[in-house]
Amino acid sequence: MTNSKRNPKVDEFLSKAKNWQEEYETLRNIVLDCDLTEEFKWMHPCYTFEKKNIVLIHGFKEYCALLFHKGALLQDTHGILIQQTENVQGARQIRFTNVQEIVATETILKAYIHEAIEVEKAGLEVNFKNNTEFIVPEELQSKFDEIPALKNAFEALTPGRQRAYILHFSQPKQSKTRESRVEKCMQKILNGKGLKD
Repeated sequence: MTNSKRNPKVDEFLSKAKNWQEEYETLRNIVLDCDLTEEFKWMHPCYTFEKKNIVLIHGFKEYCALLFHKGALLQDTHGILIQQTENVQGARQIRFTNVQEIVATETILKAYIHEAIEVEKAGLEVNFKNNTEFIVPEELQSKFDEIPALKNAFEALTPGRQRAYILHFSQPKQSKTRESRVEKCMQKILNGKGLKD
């Protein structure tokens, strides 16, 4: 597929979009002007440079957004990049609630997209926290001590799945609730499943 060619899967996605249709189309045109390859990944229009993900267009109830996969590495000279949640490490969004906002920032968006391409060309990577940097809650640790098979199964999970469990188990303030969460998830962990699997 040549650059700046429209992908039929994205055409289909846009034709079925219930919200943000005009905003998506406007964002799409801006991104395609930057000579990226249009693909369809994770059920969303995704734009790549030499098979590396640069930006993704997605929508939520309150806003639609242009998501930069390595947004944490961009300069963000205009202070418009948003970290979706505290657990998102590399990606950053620019959010919109109408077409006028997108049109008004077209020049800035293109500058950010070109910077994201340069980040990719330079081979820069986001330094992700290792799971060892996440503290294993004592309720989980005591289960590991009690059931070595649970610890082995947990360590065999992907880093992202381990992180999701650790965050899930750590959230409650009360030990009793944390313990209950660990108990409920033990079988999933033993089955090699992630929290959302």
